[in-house]
Amino acid sequence: MPEGDTVLQTAARLHAALAGRVLTHADLRVPRFATSDLSGRTVLDVTARGKHLLTRIEGGLTLHSHLRMDGAWRVYAPGERWRGGPGHQIRAVLTNADHTAVGYRLPVLELLRTSEESKAVGHLGPDLLGPDWDPALAVDRLLAAPDRPIGEALLDQRNLAGIGNVYKCELCFLARVTPWLPVGALPDGVLPRLVALAHRLLDANRDRPTRTTTIRAERRPRTGAPAPAPPQRPLPPLRVQEPLYVYGRVRRPCLRCGTPVRKVDEADRPTYWCPGCQSGPMP
Repeated sequence: MPEGDTVLQTAARLHAALAGRVLTHADLRVPRFATSDLSGRTVLDVTARGKHLLTRIEGGLTLHSHLRMDGAWRVYAPGERWRGGPGHQIRAVLTNADHTAVGYRLPVLELLRTSEESKAVGHLGPDLLGPDWDPALAVDRLLAAPDRPIGEALLDQRNLAGIGNVYKCELCFLARVTPWLPVGALPDGVLPRLVALAHRLLDANRDRPTRTTTIRAERRPRTGAPAPAPPQRPLPPLRVQEPLYVYGRVRRPCLRCGTPVRKVDEADRPTYWCPGCQSGPMP
């Protein structure tokens, strides 16, 4: 599932394949931009902003895309078979002499003036993996709606940019609260530690091929970073095949207390939690 770490990796792959090279072919398969001709222009860079991708192109243009739930960009060598999905799912093709980048199932694809990128990403809160990361500002934005459930607030990219459904569930587990607990009901000091932990987890996964939250990031804070409250009992030894604490582990025993993990579907998003060691409201 594309979240901030996945999008950052996608941006790095696209940048390596496209930046500094002239487009020999470009095909945007959305009605509004289908006639746009980008061939002959040089791609300047590809940047991630939260869960958004900004491909900046010579002439003051930016191709803005968002992966949402199942979008993807794939990079292929000349003559390599495209394997990202059927042809009708392709939304963008960017080709140069060395690579072809193909965007599949992109729910958001638009061509903007680079000077107007703020129309697409200006609403975002501080980026957990960006140079603008500001934990104090993220905490302030979360606290601005104290009655809002913490899980919902973490997903709101206007508060902090980069958290998706997987991290929402895992962060609430690590904080020992259910995703439905209001932000204002969190115990004193938990929210700043939770925000710091979110940053550490995404940063730890920024270069990992497989996302994991069981890397003891909550027990190995970086120098100067506040650590969340220690668990009430030591966590059991983790096996390599357990990359996540609760996400995707419905009915399996909690890695902390052994209680079966539960799941509920909300607005097309599954929420996982442990009723044994996460306190707060439950559906």
